[in-house]
Amino acid sequence: MTASKAAERDIAPQLDGIPVHERLRAAAPALAPAVMARLVEQLPAYGALPSEQLRGEITRAVDRGIRAFTAVLRTGELPGTDELARISESSARRADEGVPLEAVVGAYHFGAQECAARVLGAAGPGDLPDVLLVQQQLLGYLRLVSCAVASGYVQERQAALGDEQVARQALLSRLLEGGDPQTAADRAGLPLPPCYLVLAITMGAHPDELSPGVNHAVAARRKLRRLRNELQRQSAGVPLSVLSGNGGLVLIPSETPPADFGSTDRDRLSRLVDHLARACGAELTVAAAAAAPDGAAAAARLVGEVREVARASGRGPGLYLLDDVLLEYQLSRPSPARAGLAALLTPVAHRPELLDTLRTFLACGLDRRRAAARLQVHPNTVDYRLRRATELTGLDAARGTDQLTLRAALAAHDTTRHDGSDLG
Repeated sequence: MTASKAAERDIAPQLDGIPVHERLRAAAPALAPAVMARLVEQLPAYGALPSEQLRGEITRAVDRGIRAFTAVLRTGELPGTDELARISESSARRADEGVPLEAVVGAYHFGAQECAARVLGAAGPGDLPDVLLVQQQLLGYLRLVSCAVASGYVQERQAALGDEQVARQALLSRLLEGGDPQTAADRAGLPLPPCYLVLAITMGAHPDELSPGVNHAVAARRKLRRLRNELQRQSAGVPLSVLSGNGGLVLIPSETPPADFGSTDRDRLSRLVDHLARACGAELTVAAAAAAPDGAAAAARLVGEVREVARASGRGPGLYLLDDVLLEYQLSRPSPARAGLAALLTPVAHRPELLDTLRTFLACGLDRRRAAARLQVHPNTVDYRLRRATELTGLDAARGTDQLTLRAALAAHDTTRHDGSDLG
């Protein structure tokens, strides 16, 4: 017996005097087909692979795995860097093909189980120490292999997701720039829908963002992640978005043509906004419009304006379409009359509490108690502020003939202030 053979004799586990690695090497020709049959039968992802791939690359990987574990049994040494790199590369290819990670890891475990069952079946009572050694080596082998599989798979998916995200953001940019987005959609692997629901979202603060001692940046990221997850879960297609902790823009694919968008679609969209608000734990003010892909840019500008009009006119959280703010929207457009309307509020222009009270009182349907609750003041304070605003402007928010004028004046005031042409 040579020195190397003697060394193997001391290291390698034996069963009935025969080294286990020799038993495994002898069983390999029949073992590989058995492992392949088990993979195809118990792992649907492998069963769906092309037969050429199963007979070629996958069978070679199984053979290599059996040889690698045979070497572990022979030398007592776990796979080295080169073998683990090959396993990671193979796992990366499975990731690129869309084979689930659990199936890739499961394939190695099934192979190891077949190996153990084939060689340990001959073990007797006196072989217990060697059986325990085989199991210890098997667990060590699976630990390293599972890490290599996960590493290769995750790196490939991260790279793919990065490329995918870049392509989707390029499509979103193209849609918001105007022009033909078809090429960008093809690169992103996304079909252009008949319609996009274009949403401009303002997100309020989550309670955790206002709590002392809490990392507010983390709370904001968690809020945003929950919003994105719920948006993906509630959308039939792939939503495109540019969002931060304060809100942003979202395009949701829809099969309903823009011309057919009606009350049922509005109700469905309103429920979506409610779902999103509950999921992220914050108030949402959302302006929406339906548009064909080539109209997404104009719709994005429109919903941004509708959202600002809804906010400036004292509307609460919720969903707003252009129809909901037609008067305020029209009155906020540039015209010779806008400056005159804004000037009506010059006496209270530097009294934000009076402006907010007027705005909120009108938005609450002239209900002083609701207005007080929204402003978080006593109803008597609302009464006082309304009286003071009437004294200064000559316009009474409780008088029917003045209400339309006040709404118009507030819309004009808010717009001129936003434009930097505050007349107060």
